[in-house]
Amino acid sequence: MAFEGLSEKLQATFKKLRMRGKVKESDVKEVMREVRIALLEADVNFKVAKDFIAAVTEKAIGAEVMESLTPAQHIIKIIHDELVSLMGSEHQGIKLQSKGPTIVMMCGLQGSGKTTHSAKLARYYKQQGRRPLLVACDIYRPAAIQQLQVVGKQVNCPVFEMGTENPVTIAKKAYLHARDYGYDLVILDTAGRLHIDEELMTELQNIKEEVHPHEILLVVDAMTGQDAVNVASKFDETLGITGVIMTKLDGDTRGGAALSVRAVTGKPIKFVGMGEKLDALEPFHPDRMASRILGMGDVLTLIEKAQTNIDLKEAERLAKNLEKNKFDLNDLLEQMKQLRKMGPLETVLSMIPGVGGKISEEDAALGEKNLRQIESIIYSMTPEERSKPDIINPSRKRRIAAGSGTKVEDVNRLLKQHRDMQRLFKQMTGKTGSKKRRRLPLGGMGGFGPGNLPF
Repeated sequence: MAFEGLSEKLQATFKKLRMRGKVKESDVKEVMREVRIALLEADVNFKVAKDFIAAVTEKAIGAEVMESLTPAQHIIKIIHDELVSLMGSEHQGIKLQSKGPTIVMMCGLQGSGKTTHSAKLARYYKQQGRRPLLVACDIYRPAAIQQLQVVGKQVNCPVFEMGTENPVTIAKKAYLHARDYGYDLVILDTAGRLHIDEELMTELQNIKEEVHPHEILLVVDAMTGQDAVNVASKFDETLGITGVIMTKLDGDTRGGAALSVRAVTGKPIKFVGMGEKLDALEPFHPDRMASRILGMGDVLTLIEKAQTNIDLKEAERLAKNLEKNKFDLNDLLEQMKQLRKMGPLETVLSMIPGVGGKISEEDAALGEKNLRQIESIIYSMTPEERSKPDIINPSRKRRIAAGSGTKVEDVNRLLKQHRDMQRLFKQMTGKTGSKKRRRLPLGGMGGFGPGNLPF
């Protein structure tokens, strides 16, 4: 999980701080020493960490404590605000043009994920009502064009290619094609190298001079830590990048690159890759990321994911079944499908306030395993058994267990969880009434909120 190590250390430090009641200057300095160590261990750039600590210390010592906050909360708020400032204050997306196609040039080292994230970007803006065109400007890497065509097909986005023609010519012809055929976003997938060299930069400069891209986005691997920051600096010096797409942030437990890149380069992180799937691309919001780091969750992103991925008609149907106390195992299966659309369980849980920093990687993996097990058990049932779980007798349980590769105890556990959920829903609808029930978060996702996961 992103920033896992840093988040754990900061929360442990804050816990000590909260226990002290009144906070003295010596306490602030001690906390700052621990925060500094946590930042350096997270592979944050040394100068960035030093400046961050200095800024927080200056504001924390001698500052008047807000009436609504305890001294400890006040310091945490200062740290939160400085983290937001460090990462860029607010989200900066692609500056889309009102007239003509917006040209986005993707660049980066080989293996950084340019091709995949070109497709992710196309999918993201396609969902915003745009007409993107992917352009194959990487003529050197074997099967690079074919790879772009494959991912382009997966996101239902056309690919413009001219084989091994000069990349500058390809970029120019692609722009003209986009203009003539009504595409409003042109994404150039350029060639990368194993290291920064003069040949790579010259080619990118030539493309830039020819088509004048509105955005030059550098794709960097978050897991490379400060190497990613160094790469960003070199590309910016030579090419003048406008922003960064940081990949594999979900796998980077330290997060040093994400915290350092803007402070070092002055260029914002515009998007982050949070998984291998083509829908695993998130706009980078510094305030939301700061909240995640401090274990405060990220409700806004969670809601956006729900709105994007959850079938509202299906959610409404589930809600009605809940109101009528007709929530069967088919509904449970559908509910799980809806949950999975929102991304890996670990990512979803990390956005829930009070839960994010308390879920270990092992717990999340166990949760995923249990979800898969539940799916296997339900799929091993007949349609009648799913709709009428009460008919499942011992012999049926043995057959279901054998068919799903589980034990009878696992089947019993699932059936008990389902009965418990039914009782809970009956109590909730009995107290609140159907109208309020429909207003619960995520529509029909009740039962899979915090504390109700079938683990």
